Amino acid sequence: MISPTRLTRDLIDRFTAPGLWEDTLVDSHLAHRARSQGSQTAVVDRDREVSYAELDTMVNRTAQALRARGIGPGDVVAWQLPNWLEAFAVHLGAIRAGAVSNPIIPIYRHREVRFILRQSQATVMVVPDSFRGFDYPAMLDELRGELPALRHVIVVGSAERPGTVSFDEFVAGADVGPPPAQRDANDVVLLLYTSGTTSDPKGALHTHNTLEYENRSIIELFGLDDGDAVFMPSPVTHITGVLYGLQLPFMLGSQVVLQDIWDPGRALDLLSRHRCGFVVAATPFLHGIVHHPDRSRSDLGALKVFGCGGADVPPDLVRRATRDLGCLVTRMYGSTEFPTLSGSDNSDPLEARATTDGRPIGVAEAQVVDDTGRPLPAGVAGELLVRGPDLFVGYLDEALNAQSFDSDGWFRTGDLAVLDDGGHVQITGRRKDIIVRGGENISAKEVEDLLFEHPLVHEVAVVGMPDPVLVERICAYVVPEAGAQLELADLVEHLRGHRIASQKLPERLEVVAELPKTASGKIQKFRLREDIEGRLAG
Repeated sequence: MISPTRLTRDLIDRFTAPGLWEDTLVDSHLAHRARSQGSQTAVVDRDREVSYAELDTMVNRTAQALRARGIGPGDVVAWQLPNWLEAFAVHLGAIRAGAVSNPIIPIYRHREVRFILRQSQATVMVVPDSFRGFDYPAMLDELRGELPALRHVIVVGSAERPGTVSFDEFVAGADVGPPPAQRDANDVVLLLYTSGTTSDPKGALHTHNTLEYENRSIIELFGLDDGDAVFMPSPVTHITGVLYGLQLPFMLGSQVVLQDIWDPGRALDLLSRHRCGFVVAATPFLHGIVHHPDRSRSDLGALKVFGCGGADVPPDLVRRATRDLGCLVTRMYGSTEFPTLSGSDNSDPLEARATTDGRPIGVAEAQVVDDTGRPLPAGVAGELLVRGPDLFVGYLDEALNAQSFDSDGWFRTGDLAVLDDGGHVQITGRRKDIIVRGGENISAKEVEDLLFEHPLVHEVAVVGMPDPVLVERICAYVVPEAGAQLELADLVEHLRGHRIASQKLPERLEVVAELPKTASGKIQKFRLREDIEGRLAG
């Protein structure tokens, strides 16, 4: 049973008494819509459309199938699915069974998946038979001997390997009604891993109440209603996709339109054809839509809001998107731990939406502090601390909590920020040594640690280099062993041997005689970032 020590009675009372936590179960909205508007389309997935009634039945059958196999309260159901219909069934079905949903982004490979499944003690893993040319069941076949807790491998598609079962077979014959389950809105229902300052990802825990409040605050901020169909190109294994793809549409009573492989031309077609009104996605998605040659010929008249976050958002992109898309375009700031701290609505001027990440939403709190934890005045940069009803309730590895929270419950984001006199948040840098590539957080230390194992590498530092579409790509600065000759292909081949996600592979190598360091020997990465920016500009 996952029982986070941070979720104290005092914390529960603090948010329940004023009605911020309403003790609503996240899957209850789907069940309500199935009863009140069962024939209405709930999900559009490629050539598949399912109604609320059909989706609720899928979720019930998945929950019943899990309970029939002994999966219940506190058990972790992991899944590594693209933006497909089955993701709804697994995520909401696990929650309805009283278990914990553990989405894993599809780009993760052996190294990351092994760590997550071992730490979470997942008893179930759901994967596609193949996606974008990768054989997921084969990966699990290789890892399974190291995962004693894993009892069931379920495959969406063809299950040909021994010890696997197809998703259709898994749910076949299961009852169409909801299973009996004793549940509480303060139960942990989501375990979501995020890359941070360490090599290994960190498992963040959310409850019904934290997720519910987050979505209600977004609906209120943007004035969303049942006429706002949601377009979801962001992975549903990210916090963005979980919240605004798998849950929020059913609170509205609208529909969600999925895109599993990003293509801006296809996105324009889906937005137009299904009259989508609400999108939250990272910078590359907004950039792709705005700059696509078919954009001016597409009917985007229903589009109300495009929230952009997950990576640095250039101010000019917000200005151009506002003009060309004719909707509210706003930068937003959040994380897996605190899904959406800030954003802007139509009351904010365009320049505020373009140059800041907006104001704290609802009752969310933010403060900027110095290295001693002392609050700083408006206009002065420091570390951003946050707290509020949608803040996660701690990490699965409780040893991480002590360094992540202060004594008053403020969460240390690791990001540097300035708060202006109007309360707008402007992120100025990162304490966390991560590279944000296409909305994915990549730990520089993880890549460095693996590169350092290469026999010809004497020293190495990995930094992000600017990219107009992905925001950052990975550049490796390497001091080779004496007399050694190194090529980028050598490093890539070495990393592929560790079976890490392809997005973590360096895309540029700079061979140098030495790395810039402080007097104490710490590598000055800001100088490397300045160097690569100069090289690219030249």
